[in-house]
Amino acid sequence: MTKEVNHDKPERRTFAWPASPQPASRRPGNRLHAALLRGTLPRHLLWRPALFPRSWRAAISAFFQARPSAVTLCAFLQFGSAIPLGIFTATIVSRLEFFGVRAAGIKIALFGGFATCFMMMSNAAILWSMAHPGIAQDGPLTLALYFIAFAMGGPGYSVSLGLLMAGISVPLLFRRDVSRWIPILGLVLAACGELSWFSFELSKAIPLIPLTRFPGFIWMIAVGFALPSSLPQPARQEARS
Repeated sequence: MTKEVNHDKPERRTFAWPASPQPASRRPGNRLHAALLRGTLPRHLLWRPALFPRSWRAAISAFFQARPSAVTLCAFLQFGSAIPLGIFTATIVSRLEFFGVRAAGIKIALFGGFATCFMMMSNAAILWSMAHPGIAQDGPLTLALYFIAFAMGGPGYSVSLGLLMAGISVPLLFRRDVSRWIPILGLVLAACGELSWFSFELSKAIPLIPLTRFPGFIWMIAVGFALPSSLPQPARQEARS
């Protein structure tokens, strides 16, 4: 008798991962790997709805087409208002230095005030250019210019103004001849201004922009009247000696 020889290859044992209840396309690891390969990871992590809905975008283009004279007047007034703000910034910083303040806050205030003026002038220049014939009729160009104007005149303005208010309010906290509510109000508004930076990503942060802008006018008027015009008598004698 001849024995039958089995020439078949031996079975190879392979390790298999436990079956997942989710489909392969929905597993977190596969989704993350696919996102990395496609280069779309930031979009997956930072996804948010648009700040301006599509219905608003059509209204924006229609507004600039229908009211170019109103836009020109707005740009004219806004550009002009940046000049008194720059003078106010230089005057307040110079007054604090005259009173002997040597803190870094006044330099921060100087930077914030001049940056606010730059944002206002740039925003006004963009609005003025959008009011010219042929530009507002181009929908994509109008939206692009409007978004740039919003970034400069919105969070760009409020963040810079917040630096101005914070840099002036901190030294005023240590002065006895200034009412306490003025620096406290300035610090609260400065915090709102800095937090308005999040309006680039969160539409709910947009109300912080007018909350910084309009009460900021009251704060600047109060600071202008609160600071004394000259040194006290003891400090003046000490400076002479």
